[in-house]
Amino acid sequence: MKNKRNIIVVANRVRSLYNVGSFFRTCAGIGAEKIYLVGYTATPKTQPIRLAKTALGAEETIVWEHSKTITPIIKKLKKSGYEIIGLEERRGVSLDYRAWKPKDKVVIILGNEVKGLSPSILNQCDKVVHLPMLGKKKSLNVAVSFGAIGYYILSK
Repeated sequence: MKNKRNIIVVANRVRSLYNVGSFFRTCAGIGAEKIYLVGYTATPKTQPIRLAKTALGAEETIVWEHSKTITPIIKKLKKSGYEIIGLEERRGVSLDYRAWKPKDKVVIILGNEVKGLSPSILNQCDKVVHLPMLGKKKSLNVAVSFGAIGYYILSK
């Protein structure tokens, strides 16, 4: 199966090496073009051995780039025609992912495990989407959320 969409991922200030490794594997699974690792997010260069334990080789096949800040990346990708999507549940702001129809060129921005995406980042997004939580817990692991939304994008 060939991916019909251009998907780029931006991981902003993600703490866990396990999550970052999982991002690489999901990027490989969905045919993502590239992943940007922003701020203190680990990279295959800064944490080669520990990140590889979860990425299992995907860190060698997925194009990646590190950046200190996110805004220049968002501006560049918007200018290139990408739809910028923040993956975050924010009351009154975010949209149930099932009500969103992805465009052909999509950027998914993933945030910090505890703080999520800042209001300034959310304001730069074309849309903010979330996965509804039906139980008492109101958040899902960021790597799991990315896997779900990544395969949703492929299904549309």
